[in-house]
Amino acid sequence: MTNRILIACMVLCGMIVASCARQSITVKIDNPFDIARHNTTVEVAWADVAAGLPSVDPLKVVVTCAESGEELPSQVVYHGQPTPQLLIFQVSLEARTSAAFLIKKGDPQPYTAKTYGRYIPERKDDFGWENDRVVFRMYGPALAKENPSNGVDLWLKKTEKLIIDQFYNDDLKNGKSYHVDHGEGLDCYKVGHALGAGGIAPYLNDTLWVGSHYTTQEVWDNGPLRTTFKLTYNNLPVGKKTFSEELVISLDGGSQFNRAVVSFDGDFTNMQAAAGIFLHEPDNGQEGITVVDDDRQIPNSKTSEADGYIAYGEAAVSDAGIPAGRNYVGVILPDGVTECIRKTGHLLALAPYAKGEKLTYYFGGGWDQWGFANDDAWFDHVAAFAQRLKNPLTVVIQ
Repeated sequence: MTNRILIACMVLCGMIVASCARQSITVKIDNPFDIARHNTTVEVAWADVAAGLPSVDPLKVVVTCAESGEELPSQVVYHGQPTPQLLIFQVSLEARTSAAFLIKKGDPQPYTAKTYGRYIPERKDDFGWENDRVVFRMYGPALAKENPSNGVDLWLKKTEKLIIDQFYNDDLKNGKSYHVDHGEGLDCYKVGHALGAGGIAPYLNDTLWVGSHYTTQEVWDNGPLRTTFKLTYNNLPVGKKTFSEELVISLDGGSQFNRAVVSFDGDFTNMQAAAGIFLHEPDNGQEGITVVDDDRQIPNSKTSEADGYIAYGEAAVSDAGIPAGRNYVGVILPDGVTECIRKTGHLLALAPYAKGEKLTYYFGGGWDQWGFANDDAWFDHVAAFAQRLKNPLTVVIQ
């Protein structure tokens, strides 16, 4: 009888321990570098969450600070799949510090969305997306007759709130143009048939082959911390041949930069991928887009082949001809670039590319009225972001 009781107690203790172990997952995050990390997104594989919290409902997960118990906004990310792929949340750590966080079963609080994106059929098939820092858009099939590109348009904002729907509604229904700053920002960037603020295209035979409008769009995730979508481009010309492009873009809250994964499909060899910034001079296209001669120096720019980035600052001018400070653009290829060059009015970062490869790069922008005092502040931000990509936080699941 004593042995039976002992065995029963051991089984019960094992059940209690197992039950306790399933109450939470500890995530230890370490910043071993001399660079502070603010509003940095942490990714935990959903497989690790499901293993630590069996039968967990993706809608019933919370993340808290282990020390204070404060709940952090989090998001289950599907990334175009039918089942969860990641659990993400954001942390801030000073240089050479660490912190622990708990993932638990529970009812998450309503979180204020920091990101948003959607297909905009009411405005010629635009696709627009934003976070609490900046806004972007790309062009769709309804613009086919206007010679659009696969370049990126940049909108400037000076509010944390999400403004895409408001700006389009005011412009299309109320006659309040988003090309004029009414207090929260504006669209004063000109793209034309160019790469704009960080587009990417094949570079072959010393020629940049800018594409056209996207063919299809699909939203994968939409806030509160990350918005991800996929655009496809079909039958784009490269000389007498054509290529197709698939582009998956993610934007996290608090970041000036998008993460983009691009793949090209076409019958060509010795191709490079060219991520670029279109140069507006001398007046940011106030009298129309000016293609800058390739042999002139690029003012207000900074490049680093070693760290894989290009950055640029220019005057921002509204459609009404009203100066709007300075806007900024940056492109980062964390796996390195072969060279940074000037070509056909662009500043380009070139990277080797093989057919079907998935190439990851980052593009983004900023404004001197929303966080950047001057050009040097933007250049420092781009350089620091490139370093953070090379030196990620250490994440340990316990």
